[in-house]
Amino acid sequence: MAETEQITVATTSAGPGGTGEPGETVNLPVVELLTGRGFITGKSGSGKSNTASVIAEKLLDNGFGLLIVDIDGEYYGLKEEYEILHVGGDEECDIQVTEDHAGKIASLALEQNVPIILDISSFLDEEEAETLLTEVAKQLFAKAKKQKQPFLMLVEECHEWMPEKGSMGEVGKMLIKIGKRGRKHGLGIVGISQRPADVKKDYITQCDWLVWHRLTWNNDTKVVGRILDNKYADAVEDLDDGEAFMMNDWAEQVSRVQFHRKQTFDAGATPGLDDFERPELKSVSDDLVSELETISDEQQETEDRIKELREELDKKNSRIAELEAELQDARDLSRMAEQFTEAMVEQAEDYNPGRTEQEKMRRQRERFAEPSTSDGDADTSDEADGDADTDDEADADGPRDEQPPEPDETADATSGGGFGDAFSAFAEDGAAMNGGSTDEGAATNGSSADTEPASDASSADAEPASNGHAENAAVATNGDSPDSSAAAVPVNGRTETDTAEADDDALRAAIAEAVEAEQSAEATEAVEDETPSDVDGPAVYADLRADIEELDRKTCRMLAYYREQGPGTPLNAHFSAGGSGDRTAAYARNRELRLRGLVEHVGRGKYDARLAALVREESDRGLDDEEVESVVSRLESAFLDGDSD
Repeated sequence: MAETEQITVATTSAGPGGTGEPGETVNLPVVELLTGRGFITGKSGSGKSNTASVIAEKLLDNGFGLLIVDIDGEYYGLKEEYEILHVGGDEECDIQVTEDHAGKIASLALEQNVPIILDISSFLDEEEAETLLTEVAKQLFAKAKKQKQPFLMLVEECHEWMPEKGSMGEVGKMLIKIGKRGRKHGLGIVGISQRPADVKKDYITQCDWLVWHRLTWNNDTKVVGRILDNKYADAVEDLDDGEAFMMNDWAEQVSRVQFHRKQTFDAGATPGLDDFERPELKSVSDDLVSELETISDEQQETEDRIKELREELDKKNSRIAELEAELQDARDLSRMAEQFTEAMVEQAEDYNPGRTEQEKMRRQRERFAEPSTSDGDADTSDEADGDADTDDEADADGPRDEQPPEPDETADATSGGGFGDAFSAFAEDGAAMNGGSTDEGAATNGSSADTEPASDASSADAEPASNGHAENAAVATNGDSPDSSAAAVPVNGRTETDTAEADDDALRAAIAEAVEAEQSAEATEAVEDETPSDVDGPAVYADLRADIEELDRKTCRMLAYYREQGPGTPLNAHFSAGGSGDRTAAYARNRELRLRGLVEHVGRGKYDARLAALVREESDRGLDDEEVESVVSRLESAFLDGDSD
């Protein structure tokens, strides 16, 4: 390419601001166009796009490469005469491209000298279009540094990328960079805009050739006055279509010129009433797009693979969700089974001591209240020796083969005011307390298997309260008499049978009196506990105590832990209650306390007893603090140390 090669684009015209004779040809040096920085401006319809197309046609006629950034889709008409690659985002383009194609587009343009129209208007997503333009500009700048080949980049509506006001994106920064540094690498740029006042002044002031078509907006004409002269600011408003003021560094003057009319189809012309007839456009060589199609195919394969992987991932996620749901169900069932098993074990092992003893006492009272069925057999029993006391006690305790209560149960019954009171009353009346045991001493049963009759007779005066007989009680009472079926021997003027019946009646009377005394004592205690200031306290106390007594032993101990220690976690409370540290069991028991209102959550996973609040809620009337504390103190006996063990 000769350094002096030029292209003819316009002729001089007459009018204000013009120099020289009208009709003279206006030539532009190719090297200055390809490597320099240009600016073409004018209002819509003034001919700026026509001027850019004329310059493009002249360069294409001479085989020079260029890339046109088309923002309005008006340059595809060049395909009517030239084999130019039209790339963009829709099917109207020769090939649809993305940012992945940016490197190959730059290679085709610079290395293979392929003219390209980058149609930004075909993208629906502005962000996608801006990303593509940014990558293409970067690739052109990078390859131009190595290629060192003159190449022109023509950018429509550059004020959108390089605005005077507001922030500038990556595209604008890259275009400014090309304008400042592209010349020495052989990469030129031409910006086209209908609003010069909105274009970054850093770009306009660095341009070495400028074309000013008709402008009427005051702000735009002021720009003309600042850059050219005020006389051009007034004249620019009267320019005809296609007419412009041109200033360049190589001519060092301002010329009024009339640009030639473009030869190809004007796709940017305003539609009229005539039918629109699209020209026949040239097809590009398959070789030009083959590599781009390869990239597109690879990209499509990648997208398809990504889609497949996403579908597989969705399926696996769905399966994982199903398995997690099944696992959670299994855990729930396992937890329920553990809770059920634990509840059954606790029901078998952990009973309510108070209620159990009350039930035993009730059954024993019923047995004592029933008439004795053993009196008629007194003579044939193993106590036929005349010990009426033994027969009476056997009748009172039930069948002879029934075992006496366990030591702890007997102790509880005695301490609770049940059988102990009855037996004490009976003992005071002189009734024998033994069950005919052959292992007990003479002080307990009045007769031993190894004691001689004479000994019994001689000690009768010393032990009248123990054996309940007169001083003549020398008759053997251990059932070892040789004649067990003999007639009863009179004692104190009564026969043995008469004595047994009398003692039996005395036993029943004593038991009935003891039961009545016990009930009277309980009623008296309840009346004494009820104070005038605590009218409904006993009712509240009874209801809440019944609730607490329904709890199993460990749950009661957990309540005691909260009451004594203050706020704590269910695990600590359960461990303190003798639990194994099982989280499920701890929270199950804690939940029972919470549902009954006995504890409440106080934050950070801790719970605390709320007996005082519960007493106030359950009370029929408002209680003061002393009354509430009184009821709470009485309730504590249901679960503090010793009650639940």
